[in-house]
Amino acid sequence: MKLIDMHVHTTTSDGSFTPTEVCRLAIQKELAAIAITDHDTVDGISEAVNYTKGTGQPLEIVPGIELSSVYNGTEIHILGYYMDYTNSELNKRLDEVKHARLNRNLGMCRLFQADGIDMTLEKLQAGHPDTVITRAHFARVLIEDGICSNKDTAFKKYLNPGCKYYLPVPDMTSKEAIELIAKYGKASFIAHPLLYHMTYKQIDEMIACFASQGLTGIEVYHSSTNSYDSGKLRNIAEKYNLLTSGGSDFHGVIKPDISIGSGRGDLRVTYAHLARLKEYCNIKEMSD
Repeated sequence: MKLIDMHVHTTTSDGSFTPTEVCRLAIQKELAAIAITDHDTVDGISEAVNYTKGTGQPLEIVPGIELSSVYNGTEIHILGYYMDYTNSELNKRLDEVKHARLNRNLGMCRLFQADGIDMTLEKLQAGHPDTVITRAHFARVLIEDGICSNKDTAFKKYLNPGCKYYLPVPDMTSKEAIELIAKYGKASFIAHPLLYHMTYKQIDEMIACFASQGLTGIEVYHSSTNSYDSGKLRNIAEKYNLLTSGGSDFHGVIKPDISIGSGRGDLRVTYAHLARLKEYCNIKEMSD
């Protein structure tokens, strides 16, 4: 049985492994395919594609992205697959998103510094100046500096909406994210629906809205879901005639309990999901 992982992060955003290192891990795990889905950037895809080409390893790279967006005041992440990652117009738009995020991050640094917490852009970048900084980077610094003992504490006390140091990323609506993916990619999936602290009724209503706006599918399998949750999400996908997929949301040491391909140990996403996606997208060959 061929297994895949359709939700993987690298040092291009908030992962701790380079695209090359992520590919090596995936090959070691004998995965058939992975999607590089960094936050608001496609910068890591070329390195991953070139690595697999250079080694001749049978690892399929799906060019992806994870866009941050807002729906009814809640931050929602939309995964894009088969993105036209060399498109200059797409990269210009993503540069605008990155610039807005940079200004947000500098503002959060100033809030921390005003209270005597040594939060700097250099610490957040950790030697990767082109990385897209997310709140996970802030959590890492808080842990490394001994201010918090773990990521959950960092988010609850310092980084979640409503906390003193939290500033929102300038809004891209979920509709805009779906439309951006439709323009420069081939398929949009809502990421990890259970992480938005909604009831199943609210999730259903949200996905109904997104389906009317062109959403392609739902990330049914994720490190945050169990078999019951996945079953409920599959039912919603069937209700709105949406595709299903899944991924670990691998970040490396930032989320040390999550392994590529297997999540927290029992994640198994079969190639059949990718085969259906490729059929939908009319993609007959391995991505290049």
